[in-house]
Amino acid sequence: MYLDSIYPHVSVDCVILGFDGNQFHVLLMQRTGLDGSQPFNDMKLPGRLIYANEDLDAAAQQIMNGIFPSAQSFLTQFKCFGSQDRTANPRDVHWLENAVKQKIGRIVTVAYLNLVRISDAMHFASDTLQAKWVPVKEVGSLAFDHNTILLEAMQEVRKFVNMDPYVVFNLLPKKFTASQMRTLFEQLFDQKMDVRNFSKKMSSMDFVVPLDEYEQNVAHRAARYYRFDRKLYIKSHGGFSF
Repeated sequence: MYLDSIYPHVSVDCVILGFDGNQFHVLLMQRTGLDGSQPFNDMKLPGRLIYANEDLDAAAQQIMNGIFPSAQSFLTQFKCFGSQDRTANPRDVHWLENAVKQKIGRIVTVAYLNLVRISDAMHFASDTLQAKWVPVKEVGSLAFDHNTILLEAMQEVRKFVNMDPYVVFNLLPKKFTASQMRTLFEQLFDQKMDVRNFSKKMSSMDFVVPLDEYEQNVAHRAARYYRFDRKLYIKSHGGFSF
């Protein structure tokens, strides 16, 4: 019997990106077979069809909370994906129809972007949740058009950071070195950055405050720690581009 409360033509998908200090990861869900007739041993972005009386933002937030409710996050709607080819693969349609017990045609999905510090999001809401962090550069073929959605999400983060760098400081430790910050930008923009030029740009940000603290017990020259000053940032609120 089909479920009447599911609206079969609109879904939400969440691209949850995390940074572990070395590289960006994306949170993926394991897609498994539901009827036993065919294995679906592959991955997808977290998402689902919405209910007929459900708000899109609320649905996205519910997905986020259902994975790791305690993690601080940056959550924003960034694009709709409505190509008629989204459900062109019969295998995807078969899996989804078995999941919701409802006939599925063309689906428009509204994509949301989440940025989290992985160290704050290692514990999932349930031990049985089939989710895992996968390095973005190692992501294989995903269900539906989720590879395209992930690619667009990375481009969206780059555009956002060029206009407003605030969000990247949520991905760094509260105390961070210049090297840690440079690594984040190198991974985000997928390019090596000149150490001296990056240091100049970093020193121009009055909201990146040097501390009288240095790394301890390291084999190399101890690096100074910095912190992000939210109040100074709000006061200056200056965008910059890399």
